[in-house]
This record gives sequence, structure tokens and C-alpha cells, in this order.
Amino acid sequence: MKNKKMWIFIGIIILILICNHIFGWSSYLGNTENLKFLEQMVKDNLILAIFIYTVLTIISCVVLALPGVTFAIIAGLVFGPVLGTICCSVATTLGAMVAFIVGRFFLQDSIRPVAMKNKYLKKWLFDESGNNEIFILMITRLVPLFPYNLQNFAYGVTDIKFSTYSICSLIFMLPGTAMYTVGTAGLADKENRILYIGIAVVLAVIVMGLGAFLKKHYVQEEKSEE
Repeated sequence: MKNKKMWIFIGIIILILICNHIFGWSSYLGNTENLKFLEQMVKDNLILAIFIYTVLTIISCVVLALPGVTFAIIAGLVFGPVLGTICCSVATTLGAMVAFIVGRFFLQDSIRPVAMKNKYLKKWLFDESGNNEIFILMITRLVPLFPYNLQNFAYGVTDIKFSTYSICSLIFMLPGTAMYTVGTAGLADKENRILYIGIAVVLAVIVMGLGAFLKKHYVQEEKSEE
């Protein structure tokens, strides 16, 4: 049964990749020029615009594996710095939650036993005490160890609680989301450009500084132990 789930998952991914190659979904959704209709919809019906943006973000993050920065940029252009940051944070977190559930249902039974055999993965991702869960989430959300979209599926294989994963993902992704969203809004807003870009720069310094610190003092130490 566990192998059957894994093969079903692989089959779905292959089918999606084929359809994406044929119809070009990712290139369409990743091009901000093709989503200008949202800008007009914000004026006509803000609630509907937020709903459409959220659905597109969830689908694209989970199914098409587009990077989260794409939707931060779109949110900044369409909704502005504050509302854009909120919308992007909520939508990308929901997308991460869906991917987590998919990973837990389809992959946990087959991948978990294999991953447990690696002492480093077992130490960080399958710690029975649960002490490493929040820390490893903070590192991987701030330091690009491996692609964001793969992280979401990978965490579904672990024993991390869904609530812990969801809340921590929202918190630790927020600074980076705000950085890109506010920065993009600044490029689009001539009146407040200096203010928004200044805020984005400060956020960038904080995110990169914290990320570099964690990478230097923890990630490299783990690698040196190997």
C-alpha cells in the first residue's frame, strides 16, 4: 500500500509536468503581465481579487512548484506593501500546508523508513523529543538549503505536527515575504518609492544577516561532522 501511494504521487507529478509543458501554465502564471486583470479587479471587487490571487498562489506553489517570490512580487504590484504582504503570507502558507498534507499522505510510509536510516536526517527531522523542530524550520525557511517547494513535501514525511509546521512556516517566511512585497511596491509607487525600498533594504539586511549567521554556526557545523 505504501509503495502504491508513492507511485500514484509520482504519476500525478509526471502528468502535471507533461500538461505544464504542453499548456505552459507556469510561464503564464509566472508572467506578471498576464495577471494585470487582478489590478482592475482590486478596484472593482477587492474580496474577489484576493480570493483569486490566493487560489492561484496555492495551486501554483503546490502543483506547478513556482517559487514563492513570484507571488510576493505580484502581491506587491497588485495589492501594495501592507495588504500584499498579508495576502502573500497567507496564500503561500496555505500552499505550504496543502503540500505538507500531500507529502504526509502519499510519501510518509515509503520515504520515512529510508530517511530514518541516515543519522543526520534522523537527528534533525525525526527527533523524538521534538526539540529540533522549530529550529530546523527556522533555518530552512531563512536559509535556502534546498528549494522551498520541496521543503513543503519533505516536511510531510517527518513527525512534525501540522500545527507547529503551519504556524512556524508563517512566522519564519514573513520577513522574506515582506522584503520582496514591500520592495516591489516601492518600484511601482513613485510617491513612496524611497520609503518602501528603504524598508525592503532593512528587511533584506535582517533576513540575510540572520540567514548567514544560522548557516555559518549551525549548517556548516553539521556538514563538518560528516
